[in-house]
Amino acid sequence: MSNSNYTKITRDGLWDNNIAFVQILGLCPLLAVSSTATNGLGLGIATTLVLIASNMTVSLIRNMVRPEIRIPVFMLIIASFVTAVELAMNAWFYDLYKVLGIFIPLIVTNCAILGRAEAFAARNPLPASIVDGLSMGIGFTLVLVVLGAIREILGFGTLFAKADLMFGESVSWMSITLINNYDGFLLAILPPGAFIGLGLLAALKNVIDARMAKNRKLEISIPATEAVENSQS
Repeated sequence: MSNSNYTKITRDGLWDNNIAFVQILGLCPLLAVSSTATNGLGLGIATTLVLIASNMTVSLIRNMVRPEIRIPVFMLIIASFVTAVELAMNAWFYDLYKVLGIFIPLIVTNCAILGRAEAFAARNPLPASIVDGLSMGIGFTLVLVVLGAIREILGFGTLFAKADLMFGESVSWMSITLINNYDGFLLAILPPGAFIGLGLLAALKNVIDARMAKNRKLEISIPATEAVENSQS
């Protein structure tokens, strides 16, 4: 597979076919957990690990699994990796594990993971499947962190509060209080605030895409116009 194809896979995961903005998948954990940037980062990393591991496994066995049973097999693979991630978080990141709660095992029901296994990993070789899982996971994580940061700032006046739950006391400096004695904006930390925030971010992405498409059309039309003028002269 050429480098241009890997570039397209990466761009799809991060922007063009982003799980949250374009595919509109994984909304249950996305909207429930993204009340802070730390929670969003924790769930995003867990989801990314499951995406990479499941894509790798599905790609390796894609020629061994009969089409009639592929979906149950994929679900079993995903559930196994989710269980492994859940146990690892329970062992090494217990405080964060308690905060995320049931949304860790609910990664199994994230349609994005099964969708990537079915639509991409089952049809492509291992290197491309790894890149796809990584890029899709990072794209999903970025949305979780950005949405969580916005909600946390508006709701609590802080940023990356309790970052030590994930990385230990050595990163306590990441926890920033932006507004002292802040009463908070309740809507921002409630589920309706998450819907509104995600909608605004998706709208911003659409505006950026429209401007980029317009700029590309101008770049194409200008050389064409110059070529016509040169031919006439």
